[in-house]
Amino acid sequence: MIAGLFRRADRRRRTIRALHQRIGEAARRPGLYEGLGVPDTVEGRFEALALHVILVLRRLGQLPPPAADVAQDLVDSVFLQLDASLRELGIGDMGIPKRIKKLGASFYARAGAYGAALDASDRTGLAAALARNLLGREDAQSAAPLAAYVEACAAALSAQDLDGLLEVGPRFPEPPGQPDASAGGIR
Repeated sequence: MIAGLFRRADRRRRTIRALHQRIGEAARRPGLYEGLGVPDTVEGRFEALALHVILVLRRLGQLPPPAADVAQDLVDSVFLQLDASLRELGIGDMGIPKRIKKLGASFYARAGAYGAALDASDRTGLAAALARNLLGREDAQSAAPLAAYVEACAAALSAQDLDGLLEVGPRFPEPPGQPDASAGGIR
């Protein structure tokens, strides 16, 4: 009986790790940086990862149980990886909690801003939030293509159920400037 419990927990960790990995792959697509202007920096890569995680969390929030448990496991996995990445960058043990707290606050602020704009179908508000957070600009017009990409991602995710998200992984459209890797431009 205990062995079965450990096998289930191990399978759950592997499933979340695979989901996290697929989201990370989407956040590293060259089209985000070359075609949509996300800065190819540590901060830009964090923002791209946060954006894709937020989109998946938003979808998980729309699904029935156990989607909320998956969402919590995903957040835990993302922040454990951020902790490890900060350590690799040479941040000392004393500075890690403060930085994680700051990253968490900015992550949830972005989730609120992007989610509210998507829920209201407010492309202008979405572009303004993306320009400020991902592009580091105040010019919302410069983020219009990025906002269109985010809306396309949200639409693609809305067609996926929990089994699909966990078994196949989230399907995000290809960003502009990146050749289609699959039929229909969605992975």
